[in-house]
Amino acid sequence: MTFQKNTPTPAPGRPGARPPSLEEPTRPTGPLPPAPDQQGAQPRTATGADPGPDRTTTAQQGAFLTTSQGARLRDTDHSLKAGRRGPVLLQDHHLREKITHFDHERIPERVVHARGAAAHGVFEGYGTATSVCRAGFLAQGKRTEVFTRFSTVVGSRGSMDTARDTRGFATKFFTDEGTFDLVANNIPVFFIQDGIKFPDIVHAAKPHPDREIPQAQSAHDTFWDFVSLHTEAQHHTL
Repeated sequence: MTFQKNTPTPAPGRPGARPPSLEEPTRPTGPLPPAPDQQGAQPRTATGADPGPDRTTTAQQGAFLTTSQGARLRDTDHSLKAGRRGPVLLQDHHLREKITHFDHERIPERVVHARGAAAHGVFEGYGTATSVCRAGFLAQGKRTEVFTRFSTVVGSRGSMDTARDTRGFATKFFTDEGTFDLVANNIPVFFIQDGIKFPDIVHAAKPHPDREIPQAQSAHDTFWDFVSLHTEAQHHTL
């Protein structure tokens, strides 16, 4: 066996001699068969009926690697850099898109109004508002599809519906002019008069972060501290 001098040994993770090609791929490559852990959950019905379409999968689908806009990619393993060993460039669209997609794979519950139930329905205008408003969906006899969500404020997604809490009432009107959102609470006066205090009232009313109690209600010290120090919250409290 002979060895050549000055021949570097390839090391894992070492940059290649040439940067990856930026040309758009034109030769399709069939995806590998999905692994067992990439299959979706097997749906089952109580009556044994057909559960519907095929299961979803997290394996590769399609013959080309593309961005979310459909542009083909040569590979997804290299960031755009300034030079061979330079810093990563911000104009690398695919890098930003890939990281953004990863960050949004887990959607946390909303901070307030996490617990709720919704229903579809129809809104029919009485025509009494046409003298002060030109919105078409308020015309006499006009029927508009709506979607309404009823919710509590403080509790998490698994909290009880019977908690003594403020109630949210949010409605989407799917009008001919576009979607009209009506967001409301069941209280005539809001907790605060200045929006800069919103993070403070939420932190005061939500459960203690170290033990998650009390849940879906406001009977704890931080809430009473807030309403006693901010008199504008007295109307809501009473």
